[in-house]
Amino acid sequence: MSFERTQEKLKILADAAKYDVSCASSGSKRSNASKGLGDATGMGICHSYTEDGRCVSLLKILLTNYCIFDCAYCVTRKSNDIKRAAFQVQEVVDLTINFYRRNYIEGLFLSSGIFKSADYTMERLVAVAKKLRLEENFNGYIHLKSIPGASDELMREAGLYADRLSVNIEIPTREGLKLLAPEKKREDFINPMVKVKNEIILYKSEKDIIKSTPKFAPGGQSTQMIIGASGESDQQIMWTSNYFYKNFNLKRVYYSGYIPISYDPRLPQIGTDVPMLRENRLYQTDWLMRFYGFEVHEILNNEHQNLDLDVDPKLGWALRNLDQFPVDVNRAEKRMLARVPGLGMKSVHKIIEARRFRSLNWEHLHRMGVALNRAKYFLICESRDFERRDLTGPQLKSLILQNSTSKYQKVLSSQLNLFE
Repeated sequence: MSFERTQEKLKILADAAKYDVSCASSGSKRSNASKGLGDATGMGICHSYTEDGRCVSLLKILLTNYCIFDCAYCVTRKSNDIKRAAFQVQEVVDLTINFYRRNYIEGLFLSSGIFKSADYTMERLVAVAKKLRLEENFNGYIHLKSIPGASDELMREAGLYADRLSVNIEIPTREGLKLLAPEKKREDFINPMVKVKNEIILYKSEKDIIKSTPKFAPGGQSTQMIIGASGESDQQIMWTSNYFYKNFNLKRVYYSGYIPISYDPRLPQIGTDVPMLRENRLYQTDWLMRFYGFEVHEILNNEHQNLDLDVDPKLGWALRNLDQFPVDVNRAEKRMLARVPGLGMKSVHKIIEARRFRSLNWEHLHRMGVALNRAKYFLICESRDFERRDLTGPQLKSLILQNSTSKYQKVLSSQLNLFE
């Protein structure tokens, strides 16, 4: 295979992979052994950051952009007139090793269109990971996209060589999937996720007894949803996320704003991209659910089916529940402190620790890094400087917005390049 042809394939298949955003640092720990290549300890993906602040990157490509399906929302659908390409298994292995040796990457994120069948495609994805581990002694991070409909046997083998597995459920609702991808079945996405969840549970139980038990997907599994393609509300999207978190022990759910690519009447018109700010609000809601103790129905319900783009979801919830405020920073329990706008979990922990020794005032909170431009309207502390404001939710929202600036000046979303 000529260098020019390989370069052309890389350009096509790296560009096609940019629509998959389900990448993050994995939390996987796969230490280097026997003078192998790479080390996945704390490592993740292309221009993501580990807990200690390091920036890490990976080669993010498709095995092929050929596909037997004709999903309306997908740029690689079989009816779309685009350049097609496919890597051989050994080509991906060689690219990964060569890129790693040149210090371009620290791992591999490999997905694929579906050609011939789900098992045929998944078998080749697994073969790449297997060759890297066994033949190249590669210990860097590997994230494989599981192919919907792949067999349990292949999913198990994939987990033995990959740090993280993920299956994109693509559209948040069953009705939306039926409308835009009638050839696909929801069960084809669910079954591989069930297998991975069960294998992870089995691995953890066996590991407690036999320390030498082979690792199985130590970074867990994740999924991705396309938002804005089929008209779901934020409430429907987050209910779906909540379902998958609770039933499949997912590490992350990713939200990818749909970019109109065709004149299909089932889809939004070209030029009506989903605002990046909507993605951001969904991620903030996701964070509140996973780390702040919020339930979905508290943030999104039949009265509030979509998130407010003007303010973050925690502030939106607080403005609708002013009867629960102000909170006494020196007496409130952890759960309620975490619900105060402007208080992150680090600040909450600092407050709980510090108030054991003295009563806290505004100066103490400022030194802790509390965002007082928001928090001061919802807190009381050991200070005479506080002026209780008898304001309604809309009045308080207006006041806070007047003293705030947003980093989201552009409302349209843009996709990331491979090494952006």
